[in-house]
Amino acid sequence: MIVVTRLNDSQFAINPDLIERIHASPDTTLVMVDGAKFIVIETLDEIIEKIARFRAHVISLASLTDDRDYRSGARSLEIPMGPHAIEDELEPGSGQRPRRL
Repeated sequence: MIVVTRLNDSQFAINPDLIERIHASPDTTLVMVDGAKFIVIETLDEIIEKIARFRAHVISLASLTDDRDYRSGARSLEIPMGPHAIEDELEPGSGQRPRRL
């Protein structure tokens, strides 16, 4: 999930896999696969960056997970949760590189 902000400054999380397209004219509008539309204050580039970071985070977690633990239901690592989990994984001040878990 990525966190986005409505024009009234309320935040909500949205599944980026359900975004069909993004318009920026002039406000950024997320058009979902079911036809729902959300106008947000983030720019088109910011939304694309959030989606890329979210997907990179999912891939990095998958590479750290042992398949045997997944099948047995045991947790082998703490998975960061919450609306800002991806941002919390970054090195302080860098905004670029995730910390190692």
